[in-house]
Amino acid sequence: MAIPDFIRTLRASAGRQLLWLPGVSAVVLDDEGRVLLGRRADNGLWSVIGGIPEPGEQPAACAVREVYEETAVTCVAERVVSVQALRPVTYTNGDRCQYMDISFRCRAVGGRARVNDEESLEVGWFTVDGLPELSEYALFRIKQALSDGPAWFDPTAQP
Repeated sequence: MAIPDFIRTLRASAGRQLLWLPGVSAVVLDDEGRVLLGRRADNGLWSVIGGIPEPGEQPAACAVREVYEETAVTCVAERVVSVQALRPVTYTNGDRCQYMDISFRCRAVGGRARVNDEESLEVGWFTVDGLPELSEYALFRIKQALSDGPAWFDPTAQP
């Protein structure tokens, strides 16, 4: 997983301590209702496309950028699917992060799916009935993106 320059700068003074960071994920659908997935280079698992916004970057713009950077597919963000604080993660280098994820349903409008950077081992389109093994996190976002419901958030997280 590529580390944005601004996080490298933070890590220079913060060390490996837990960083609270924004994140976005994109459930990209094509005209046939297939879902675009990438198999991550850092852990070998299939997932929806995601990344970290640059400082000042709008979340939807980040989702569109990340999809193109990782898959060469051009998309448009259609709506927010969910907003959720994720569990902390520890990367192989020891860095610890926790993300506030904003997930978007996106519609593919161009390009041909291919590995477009070093973050993915494979990319591809999958029917909803033919998805590879995915984390609960990814399956939940796909389910939310396919529904017509409002954006999901954890209603039990009230003060």
